Amino acid sequence: MKKCIILANGESPPKRVFDYLIRNDFQTLICADGGANSAEKLNIVPDYIIGDLDSINPSVYDYFYDKCDIIKVDRQNDTDVEKCLKFAIKKKYNEVILLGATGNRLDHSFCNMGIVIKFFDKISIRILHQKSLLTAYTGNVKLRTLPNETISIYGINSKTKISSRGLRYRLKNISLPFGIKESTSNVALKNEVELKIKNGIVFVIRDFETMRKYGLF
Repeated sequence: MKKCIILANGESPPKRVFDYLIRNDFQTLICADGGANSAEKLNIVPDYIIGDLDSINPSVYDYFYDKCDIIKVDRQNDTDVEKCLKFAIKKKYNEVILLGATGNRLDHSFCNMGIVIKFFDKISIRILHQKSLLTAYTGNVKLRTLPNETISIYGINSKTKISSRGLRYRLKNISLPFGIKESTSNVALKNEVELKIKNGIVFVIRDFETMRKYGLF
């Protein structure tokens, strides 16, 4: 399975997160335009910089000019993150960790969560922000968990039905439509949680540091 990191132009995690992901086979780093500014500050050289290049600092562009592939894509119907995702799909990557997808722009944060759904059938995308890891699921899912681990579940619409086993607050073929109902701060009872998701996609948000510490990532 080919895995990559896409670093967007939002709040970047510390370098130790990149080091951890690289040890877990996320060997390729793609910067979405201004994400290269964060990479330069962390002294990390990306493999690719992709976007319309209106956000990368000129000095950063010059620094990376002969160190990685810089690909200018002027297509304005796509965000820079979408341009990177389409590149990753073309290159046959199966899984992406999206970093820097959130920050002081709520519209960008909301857009990037929508992108997870938009590209769901083409590539697996997870968003990591500080301690939170967001993953989208459908179908029958088994999660390795830690007893008393906090797990939050969010649906998109009323058509999607979710059932669970191994959660303190059990879900029994219910929907969790956005803005109406959710399962925030549910709790794992044992070392495995099962979800059955029909007719749609749900977001599952877990604590990344817990997952990293106990080998659940």
